[in-house]
Amino acid sequence: MTIQTRPTLALLCAAVLSTFAVSALAQTAPPTAPPTTTSATNTEATRLANRYSTFAGSDTNADALVDGLRNGTATTLDTTVTVKNADGTTTTSVVPNTFQPATGKLGYGNVNIALALAEADLNKLGIVDPTGADIAAALNGGSVTLADGSTQQLQGVLALRAGGEGWGQISQALGTGKLGAVVSAAERSHSQAEVARAEHPDHGARNADVSRPTHPVRPDHPMRPSHPERPMVPSRPDVPSHAGRPGGG
Repeated sequence: MTIQTRPTLALLCAAVLSTFAVSALAQTAPPTAPPTTTSATNTEATRLANRYSTFAGSDTNADALVDGLRNGTATTLDTTVTVKNADGTTTTSVVPNTFQPATGKLGYGNVNIALALAEADLNKLGIVDPTGADIAAALNGGSVTLADGSTQQLQGVLALRAGGEGWGQISQALGTGKLGAVVSAAERSHSQAEVARAEHPDHGARNADVSRPTHPVRPDHPMRPSHPERPMVPSRPDVPSHAGRPGGG
């Protein structure tokens, strides 16, 4: 009895060659690129930075301030200082001030409250254009120089918070009033700047009052000629009354 092995051997060889071909194709095929992920813009951080940019002194300072309070990291605020020299000229320099927030990480809502309280604490002392050192003192505690040259020691919003006090208690301790009123006042005072910065500068003309082109006045329709008055129809003559019949009574 003869056993035929050639077909089996042929199938085996074909399977081996197919395996090598698939392996070679896998090695030569370009690797699939991993899907790219796009980080969404943190609109809350941007909103807060736009709101407090005037208070912080610049957009860069506002970004650094919001980021530092949010993450509990060291924050550097730059202040532009102009000094008048004896010869009448002026010298401008940038003075950096770096501070470590007294608290750890804060949520964006707490960042908003902390900055509103710090701004209110400085405003009640007449400091409406604070330096980086003034902001650091209002947040962490420290002394500030008033307009009359005297100094004032501030307790620090974040220092009080780190001590375990609530935001309402802090507002009362600073003498700024009720917390809700302080935050609402900050939101109202910065709302216009926030809206203006949120809009693209090229779109500023959208809010301008642009008069619409007037439609051309339609010409008056020519008056139709009046119909000539119809001639008066002559009145019929009076019909004479019939004479009485003869013999009539």
